Amino acid sequence: MACQRALPADLGLVACPGCGSAWLDARYALERLPASWPARVATRPTDLWRYRELLPFDAAMPRVGLGEGWTPLIRAGRLSAELGHAGLWIKDERQQPTGSFKDRQAAVAVSLLAARGVRELVLGSTGNAAAAYAAYCARAGIKLWVFLASSVPAEKLRELALYGAEVVKVAGSYDQAKLIAADFAARRGLPIDLGAKAAVGKEGMKTIAFEIAEQLGALLAGEPVDSADAAQSERAGGLGLPRWQAPDWYLQAVSGGIGPLGVQKGFEELFAAGLIDRVPKLGVLQSAGCAPMVRAWERGASEAEPVEPDTLISVLATGDPGLAYTALKRAIDLRGGAMAAVTDDEAFLAMRHLARIEGLSVEPAVSVAFAGLEKLIDAGHIRAHERVVVNCSGHTFSAEKHALEDRHVLHLRAAGPAGEPASDTQVGRALSQLDEQATSIVVIDDNPHDSRLIRRLLQRQRQYRVFESHSGVEGIDLVRQRQPALVVLDLMMPGMDGFAVLEVLAADPRTREIPVVVISARGLEPYERDQLDPRTASIWRKGDFRADELLAHVVQLLGGEADPSGILAETTLSRAQGGEPEAFGRAARRRILVVDPNPLDARLVRRLFESRQRFEALTAVDGAQALVLVGAQRPDLLIFDPDLPDMSGEALLERLAAPPLAWRGPTLAISRAPLPAERRRRLAEGIDSVWAKDSLDRSSLYEHVQSLLAD
Repeated sequence: MACQRALPADLGLVACPGCGSAWLDARYALERLPASWPARVATRPTDLWRYRELLPFDAAMPRVGLGEGWTPLIRAGRLSAELGHAGLWIKDERQQPTGSFKDRQAAVAVSLLAARGVRELVLGSTGNAAAAYAAYCARAGIKLWVFLASSVPAEKLRELALYGAEVVKVAGSYDQAKLIAADFAARRGLPIDLGAKAAVGKEGMKTIAFEIAEQLGALLAGEPVDSADAAQSERAGGLGLPRWQAPDWYLQAVSGGIGPLGVQKGFEELFAAGLIDRVPKLGVLQSAGCAPMVRAWERGASEAEPVEPDTLISVLATGDPGLAYTALKRAIDLRGGAMAAVTDDEAFLAMRHLARIEGLSVEPAVSVAFAGLEKLIDAGHIRAHERVVVNCSGHTFSAEKHALEDRHVLHLRAAGPAGEPASDTQVGRALSQLDEQATSIVVIDDNPHDSRLIRRLLQRQRQYRVFESHSGVEGIDLVRQRQPALVVLDLMMPGMDGFAVLEVLAADPRTREIPVVVISARGLEPYERDQLDPRTASIWRKGDFRADELLAHVVQLLGGEADPSGILAETTLSRAQGGEPEAFGRAARRRILVVDPNPLDARLVRRLFESRQRFEALTAVDGAQALVLVGAQRPDLLIFDPDLPDMSGEALLERLAAPPLAWRGPTLAISRAPLPAERRRRLAEGIDSVWAKDSLDRSSLYEHVQSLLAD
């Protein structure tokens, strides 16, 4: 990319000898491709190797294959009708051997490595590439070292262990894991996969473009062609050849960007060879919590500034895309396209919706693409007549959690200063000390800030493995799966509360002997304490204890001895001087109650305030639950939907103001449907403000609440 120098074909080359750049691309003599090539391809087996003339291998080279390629191209009929866009297609890469499009990259790369006699490989990954490389390396007899960020789900780690890969889990970001992997490979003299920089990975990915063009042409055969298709269709028909057809758009959610880079390259080659009449526009979608490409593109910048990932979708958590962004922006500038970011909540909503409307169960990274599709249509980037193909790149879950636990995973802490990776000495020490007996703890608390604080507090003293769950049902499943040495449990949770969780754990022979420590903001009645005492190791009230007290108790329960010097001042949980106890883990947080029958809307509002770490937000789904919470928690502010399932917003306000509650704090309404003018006027007279969901400005809402609760 740096110098555009032409070099003899050598896929073992790791950098340009002229400029030193590691970014390499394979080029072909496309003018030599025979006009009958599509007809020849049509007679071959349906896998990615059917396009061998445009793959950089000698025909005699052995291939490491698992049946990869030729995944279905599915018309999204119901989704098309819902979005008012007739030309939506889904490239179902879930059907690959390990469930993601990364199998294309791994098949080509590992085949080359095996042909060169490589016996050991290092890889840094966010998850899906690791699974693909682990499977293909196992088939080729190549030992694989995989370095992963701590955010990678446990299911993916088990899958890697099942394939026999050596797994190094870095307590840091993916970008840190990549740097540590490169250091490890250099110290051991091992080859490392270079991802999007290397020529070979993009060569595997470009077969997606070849398949789309071949499959779309066959699926559209017999349909009327528009003027843009006519010339290519006439040429193909006149020669008696299969008609290949490119879509107008290709969409994919990205992390490092190797997928769309390879697909773009494939379409460019077909266009240069005269086999298609257009190169599709690129739709590049990212999680809003890790969207360096989108932010740079929105500014018109030629380079992306690295970001610190803040997303639950771990496979998209690449904070520094490097030259991949520059290449993708160049492609969009040349052929058209757009970039967009979607929130995790929007992605999870799209994931559920796609399963229900099209019967496709996809992983969250895929749902980012479908949530982004709606944004690009709504923004007018994608027009109604244009054909769109979305890469459905991965399946929902792995099944390996039933076969293996984390005993095959090496945990490595990136301990360098200012976010830098660990030193050689630190890495070497960590790699030599695999502790398969590490103690695990499960924290069940619907408030992610509190569960995170508990985790950090416990890990300050010991190398405990602490797993978090934010609901009772998920917490029970996590306890059964992990079989921890201790459970830390909150009582006040929506849906299944802590009392119900204790009942289920006590009734299950697999979990009844696990000690439980209750930490809750709720005050207990005598009968409730009598109910809890036989089933718990101890009961703590948030704000009524110090961090060192809790830590010493937990360490003692687990058979150790705490070192008070390891406790940091910011984790001290003490009483506010001369007043009420501080909120757990924060100083003087104000409490907000959100009453909304739509749990998703309530969660979005709650996260808006809790993400700033100045507020604690409670949620209720109806008026009755709100009345109970007001009595127990005495919130500082109420946000409610005027149309609740069991009473009107006006009735709720009357009951709150009447004895015995007599609550008259700041109040505002957020309506999901337009309110009649008279009702809106009456509401506005009795509360602080009225907002509409369809035009809600979250920043303005946050600033308004801050002003209402200002001391």
